[in-house]
Amino acid sequence: MRAVIFDFDGVIADTEPLHFEALRRTLATVGVTLTEPDYYANYLGFDDRGCIVEALRANRIPVTESIERDLMQEKARAYLASIRDHLVIFPGVREFVQEATSAYPLAIASGALRAEIELVLEQAGIRKAFCHITSAEDVTKSKPDPEPFLHALAGLNHKRPDAALTPDVCLVIEDSLPGIRAAKSAGMKVLAVTNTHTVQDLGEADTVTSNLHTIKLAELKARLWPA
Repeated sequence: MRAVIFDFDGVIADTEPLHFEALRRTLATVGVTLTEPDYYANYLGFDDRGCIVEALRANRIPVTESIERDLMQEKARAYLASIRDHLVIFPGVREFVQEATSAYPLAIASGALRAEIELVLEQAGIRKAFCHITSAEDVTKSKPDPEPFLHALAGLNHKRPDAALTPDVCLVIEDSLPGIRAAKSAGMKVLAVTNTHTVQDLGEADTVTSNLHTIKLAELKARLWPA
């Protein structure tokens, strides 16, 4: 293990309830009803564009560039307004990040918008721990496609040209099945956290934990990269 790449929503910040509410309100403006069970079962792990396009298609509403753009902008406004007042970092995240950054370069590969990620990390006081951030604006394909993780790896290598990293030495921390599949397709090892799904739902990961508070990186490295 030579690098750690984090998903963001559902791993670092408990923002999924805020994403759901912002998306629910936004879709309601075009007559689409989104329930909480539906969101967690069918939309978790996708970026804003993916969620909106899928919701429109599922409700037989024609997807045009203008409606897609307008809904994405409205959802982003609603979400940013919400996180300014409702920042919640999962227990153990700060400590885990502090331990990890002392030994490994850290990156984020997320379907969230850059402004959303930056705001939360700054509020949490951990922005400087991350060498690179891949956000929704940086890729053309979202998870479960491996592009976000490969983009993050390229970003880390750009900062460290003298010590190039390969996918097989990267640990990804995820909370959703699309994210796990994206990381595995990229050739990376995956630690899944049961913040939003059950152990059974995340069984495709290399290992699963209930939280980051109890994880010891040295033990994790020895288990996933045995000598």
